[in-house]
Amino acid sequence: MNKLTHTEENYLKVIHSLEIETSGKIQNLAIADKLEINPATVTEMLKKLQEKKLIDYTRIDGASLTKNGNLIALSIIRKHRLWETFLEERLGFNWDEVHDIAEQLEHIQSDKLIDRLSDFLGNPKFDPHGDPIPDANGKVPETSYVALSKKDKVGVYQLNAVANESKAFLQYLDKIQLNINDKIEVKEINDFDKSMIVTLNDGKMTMFSNEVAKNLFVTPFE
Repeated sequence: MNKLTHTEENYLKVIHSLEIETSGKIQNLAIADKLEINPATVTEMLKKLQEKKLIDYTRIDGASLTKNGNLIALSIIRKHRLWETFLEERLGFNWDEVHDIAEQLEHIQSDKLIDRLSDFLGNPKFDPHGDPIPDANGKVPETSYVALSKKDKVGVYQLNAVANESKAFLQYLDKIQLNINDKIEVKEINDFDKSMIVTLNDGKMTMFSNEVAKNLFVTPFE
């Protein structure tokens, strides 16, 4: 197969993420919204990806990745998350800075480089935001965490991942001094709006709106 363009790789990655979020085939409008482009542009690209046998697509049903398309998407995700890890752990970038840089680096084609990068980092299973890193064969580490918003009782939890990786959200977490693996104790849940009164790392008390809680993925603290 001919080398894919950066745009084609981005489409495969977006379709993969939408397949995780939803069930069934992915509609053009969902892809357009994710990429912030015109739906007509999406249609033309999906036709190209179908010709390359990377997706199954019809205008009515939508698109889904083929086995080969899925493997390529996982490879791109692997590179992106390894570069994020390298940028934060080895070069000292903050976790709100690494995404945009990794977006550029994920298109590097050398598998040998990426394998050596993974070895250099100790073959990490998760990136700085808690997202699982696929291995060289496309196998994704299993996770058991759920959104904090789904917890309907007080309790003590560990932050394992964040769903929102925008600069604004990550900077908010920095401001309240909350990071991956930190402790969150839910003291009270408001019945009206599902906001939570919490204590972070046995110290500062604060309030999480339901929107914040939806973007924090946790497991019981051990």
